[in-house]
Amino acid sequence: QLQLVESGGGLVQPGGSLRLSCASSGFILNGYVGGWFRQAPGKEREGVSCISSSGGYQKVAESVKGRFTISRDNANNTVYLQMNNLKPEDTAVYYCAAAKLISNCVDFAGFDSWGQGTQVTVSP
Repeated sequence: QLQLVESGGGLVQPGGSLRLSCASSGFILNGYVGGWFRQAPGKEREGVSCISSSGGYQKVAESVKGRFTISRDNANNTVYLQMNNLKPEDTAVYYCAAAKLISNCVDFAGFDSWGQGTQVTVSP
């Protein structure tokens, strides 16, 4: 299992922005699909966005389309999630994940390495 570390979560007012970062430890993230998932209290974990190793393919959940943008900086071994126009329903623990195949991104499934999660709270 690969080690991933998220950062950038916090408390923000509705309409605000946050940028989450995901860095790998002990391995090169560049060759892996990077993904962001979230889990709100009492709900199942859901895929938010994912990006292929080259960055050429991206998938974004309908619930965040137009507000969230995924990107990666392979020179710095990091995957980002820029979150704009945040809403209270975006409140959740956000997890970074890695997978080997682009099909994992297409299906939002099969991610086998996970970070510990970072809390995002959107509240007035």
